[in-house]
Amino acid sequence: MAAITASMVAELRGKTDAPMMECKKALTEADGDMAKAEELLRVKLGTKAGKAASRVTAEGVVASFIDGTTGALIEVNSETDFVSKNDSFIALAKAAAELVAKHSPANIEALGALPYAQDGFGPTLEEVRKGLIGKIGENMSFRRFKQFSGSKLASYLHGTRIGVVVEFDGDEAAAKDVAMHIAAMKPVALTSNDVPADLIEKERSVAAAKAAEDKAKALAEGKPVQSDEIVAKRIEGGVQKFLKEVSLFNQAFVKNDKQTVEQMLKAAGTTVKGFTLYVVGEGIEKKQDDFAAEVAAQVAAAKGAA
Repeated sequence: MAAITASMVAELRGKTDAPMMECKKALTEADGDMAKAEELLRVKLGTKAGKAASRVTAEGVVASFIDGTTGALIEVNSETDFVSKNDSFIALAKAAAELVAKHSPANIEALGALPYAQDGFGPTLEEVRKGLIGKIGENMSFRRFKQFSGSKLASYLHGTRIGVVVEFDGDEAAAKDVAMHIAAMKPVALTSNDVPADLIEKERSVAAAKAAEDKAKALAEGKPVQSDEIVAKRIEGGVQKFLKEVSLFNQAFVKNDKQTVEQMLKAAGTTVKGFTLYVVGEGIEKKQDDFAAEVAAQVAAAKGAA
């Protein structure tokens, strides 16, 4: 039986990121053969990857890639913010953005089938993703992406959690300023006419409910009640205010609130044709962890194994 040294355990842990005791067990089982021990760990970690794959991924990063008039924006999710800072995870996201830009896959499945190798995993992006799930012990997923081609492109990343790509004609500096503005103000459309109908109806319902509440309060307090015509105008006024607040061209420019984005672009001789904004985890229901319950469960499991 080969002697298992601390340096051997450290070397294997550095290759696999597996827990120290697991590394020692694998080396013992492999009689000190590093390659065999690594393979044994990957088999074990693969099982862990299968369990991890069912867990919610609401953290992660947004990555972009631009090469001339070709580009991409992608959101890659992880379970925790800690893993979103992992170098291998970030490398995976950046590689995926480049693959989207260069190959324009039709969907997530097609993206995963593209050739790619990293950290000893491959030969496809999907196999690398699965391998990293096993290596890191946490679920990760490609959530959404968009490929761009045929227009001038400007991008802005606010850290790794907010990403914007702007399609434009004209001055690049102005387009980058708009990308930064979008990250800060989060418009939902270029113009008021482009705001989705369901959002408008939702805002109209809110305004109508508020008007009904005000009417009931006035009646209860014996105060004059506004006519239906005035109430209708108030509701429509609220909707119009909402449309200005969420449409890019109508928003006050973050670098100069004396002018709108549309006015700034006109002065710069620049036209924005479209934009894409990704915010990590937007719309994903996050699991609320009960730390005390988790610790209790671990203690109970340890007692059961004893």
